[in-house]
Amino acid sequence: MSHNSFGHLFRVTTFGESHGVALGCVVDGCPPGLPLEAEEIQAELDRRKPGQSRFTTQRREADQVRILSGVFADDRTGGRQLTTGTPIALMIENTDQRSKDYSEIRDSYRPGHADYTYDAKYGFRDYRGGGRSSARETAARVAAGAIARKVLPQGVAIRAALVQMGPHAIDRANWDWDETGRNPFFCPDAAAAARYETYLDAIRRDGSSVGAVIEVVAEGVPPGLGAPVYGKLDADLAAAMMSINAVKGVEIGDGFAAAALRGEDNADEMRASNDGRPVFLANHAGGILGGISSGQPVICRFAVKPTSSILTPRRSVDRDNRDVDVVTKGRHDPCVGIRAVPVAEAMMACVLADHYLRHRGQVGARA
Repeated sequence: MSHNSFGHLFRVTTFGESHGVALGCVVDGCPPGLPLEAEEIQAELDRRKPGQSRFTTQRREADQVRILSGVFADDRTGGRQLTTGTPIALMIENTDQRSKDYSEIRDSYRPGHADYTYDAKYGFRDYRGGGRSSARETAARVAAGAIARKVLPQGVAIRAALVQMGPHAIDRANWDWDETGRNPFFCPDAAAAARYETYLDAIRRDGSSVGAVIEVVAEGVPPGLGAPVYGKLDADLAAAMMSINAVKGVEIGDGFAAAALRGEDNADEMRASNDGRPVFLANHAGGILGGISSGQPVICRFAVKPTSSILTPRRSVDRDNRDVDVVTKGRHDPCVGIRAVPVAEAMMACVLADHYLRHRGQVGARA
């Protein structure tokens, strides 16, 4: 299986399966001399790990990360652990697999999952929790994202939030970033979060699932990241977000809503400022113009489909092309969009770090 890597100068390769011994990643291209401790990576992983509330899968994984290479500490660094500039290998052991939950469907294709497409492509698949196609793979991305944040210039802040669950969107007038840390949904609207508890409890009791919309915002991004035509920042962001499990749609800035606007409404007008950079009067473009960052907040939004693993019987076929009914047992997220929030931040960080290094390599001292 190829295509397990993304990025150019900041390049991430992930490995491992949902029910394998371990999963992890190798980060290549991280500059030397950056302080990096496992605890800093762990803090990000702890936001994504399962079993933290009744609204996520009850699989109990510590998601404890180990740094295997790419860092060094001695007297000359004052005992601080610094990156060496060589590949950084990270490993996270799987400790709470229950592969027997999947034994009854080893030869059946779960509707909505990658079971059939993997089998059609490779003639073989790991049926235990989806193997490589499992959302468990995203733990490695979150670990890589913690390193990417180190690469970015000081002042770049990346935050994400769940802004819609099922048909129920938040009230943007209530937006409070601090609120995302006070409820189990990473939701910036306290009133909406309270409603989501009742709503998702009912979905969970029915043995069903629901989708969500996630918004990720990067503030403090310098202008100039990205390249015209085939190296566009928004194109790479869209690809990165689309690569997250269960994502079925991505938009930058106003996205599809821009199609309903007139030209005079959509254009982000500018005025002069004292520091020599323009002041934008709006940000319909989501901080990216012509594939290059404008210095405004970079805003990306994506839609996550309902978790395909549900208790309601679904019609399908097996490997012998016989009709079957499939009930997916095991432990699953009733709304996989919840734990996609820290994954979104990680993918934003990785893309921005890659483009920052590419920009610095192209324009040198101007970076």
